[in-house]
Amino acid sequence: MKSFWQLSLVAVCVFAEPAFAQKLVDPNAVAPQYRDAAEKRRAEQIRQMQCRHKVDDAKVLPRDRTAAINQCLEDGPNPTTAAVRQ
Repeated sequence: MKSFWQLSLVAVCVFAEPAFAQKLVDPNAVAPQYRDAAEKRRAEQIRQMQCRHKVDDAKVLPRDRTAAINQCLEDGPNPTTAAVRQ
């Protein structure tokens, strides 16, 4: 019976993991006085997501992943993203 509870706990943790992820900010869901801050936060979240995808595609080792993401964020706006905005 004890192993059943342990197995159940592991299953709950595995299936609940996506619920702990930080969600993208929706500027329309906040009060009007905070909308500008929400739009800036959403833009930053999108930049971070793009950098994470670049690092994943480059197959960077886990030990170097944080440094690679920080380097990507410091490099500035993505040229393809800047072209889309214009």
